Amino acid sequence: MRHVIHLEKPMKHWIIVLLCLVGLAGCSSEYIITTTDGQMLTSDGKPQLDDDTGMIEFTDSEGRRQQIPQSAVKQMLER
Repeated sequence: MRHVIHLEKPMKHWIIVLLCLVGLAGCSSEYIITTTDGQMLTSDGKPQLDDDTGMIEFTDSEGRRQQIPQSAVKQMLER
């Protein structure tokens, strides 16, 4: 009597898991912040305005929290 191992179902589950992980990785957008003095800053995720301070807060590409005055921002573009 032969025993047949079916790999189809477990393989399908791993493919679905992999696709979900790839999809989640793409959810974080990168933004380019252009300042009034010509600097171009990269934000990992959407920058947020702190209403109390008037500062734009964001996490840079190296994972550091940064702040810049809203008045110093010329434009923000999603990459």
